[in-house]
Amino acid sequence: MPQLPATELADLRQRIEVRARQLGFAALGVSDIALPEDEQWLNQWLAADRHGEMHYMQKHGTRRSRPAELVPGTVRVISARMDYWPADARAADETLADADVAYISRYALGRDYHKVLRGALQTLGAYMTELATPHQFRVCVDSAPVLEKPLARNAGLGWIGKHTNLIAREAGSYFFLGEIYTDLPLPLDEPASAHCGSCSACIPACPTGAIVAPYQLDARRCISYLTIELHGSIPPEFRRAIGNRVYGCDDCQLVCPWNKFARAAAHPDFRVRHQLDSSRPEQLFTWSEAEFETRMAGSAIRRIGYLRWLRNLAVALGNAPRSEARQAALQSRLSHPSELVREHVQWALEVSAER
Repeated sequence: MPQLPATELADLRQRIEVRARQLGFAALGVSDIALPEDEQWLNQWLAADRHGEMHYMQKHGTRRSRPAELVPGTVRVISARMDYWPADARAADETLADADVAYISRYALGRDYHKVLRGALQTLGAYMTELATPHQFRVCVDSAPVLEKPLARNAGLGWIGKHTNLIAREAGSYFFLGEIYTDLPLPLDEPASAHCGSCSACIPACPTGAIVAPYQLDARRCISYLTIELHGSIPPEFRRAIGNRVYGCDDCQLVCPWNKFARAAAHPDFRVRHQLDSSRPEQLFTWSEAEFETRMAGSAIRRIGYLRWLRNLAVALGNAPRSEARQAALQSRLSHPSELVREHVQWALEVSAER
């Protein structure tokens, strides 16, 4: 661990923040590595099987909640925030209300945030090494077992709301988080206090009732989980509630009063690509696998793969108003080689026929 006087560490902390803002981060904070209460909360959540098929949430054991076990020598975690709200996108509530359009979570309309944040954090870590050698660090952007929201809360970036997302008083919740695990004993920031108060708008707003109680999310019911993390068949009892959401869900954030302070993305990579904010599901459903791979290159959507993309779109088509174009699109996939796709297409045709 570098041995630096407190005054030098304080100056270093300020210089790091200045550089972070130059790299596109809206805020940065520093926390220690103690997360005992959050570790207990995580273990209870896992014991209740609320993580569903996200087995990676438990396979790393205590390394997720104890940063020094993941990266030996870590004494601080730098959490950084980058805003993603796409100001150029069609209004989210308008898109959700339009059953003729496929809804994609606002964070996924542009380029893959993993690459954007990782590159910026890597540059920041290298800058820190220039200022304080030797310096050991590791960058994390959903690439390692990290309790990013508790760490960001402890770093003063926001509080964990009743919907379990992080909320910043000055910026709402439409932002990405990334971390740098470091052996520099930087000055700590004050943890953020909670400001949800008596508001619980997010709980009834969830289409599938995934927020089972304040601060408690059952991922198995969450549309983001169902359309992204779940590899198999979407349970029939949730398909109608999914509506036109084909990748993720923003409903609990859209009703949050704090998002009146949400900031538009400054990074150009988060601008809407391929008209994903206003495309019809039958148009997206006609893409070949090659077209999907080409158009989704550099997008977070690519991670679900072509078959789950078709699965999600089939559900949206089943929920959409019946039309000849949509019926033809579904019929064209009725003999698809994938049983997963065929099952959801058949469901969509049956639901559509009931209208």
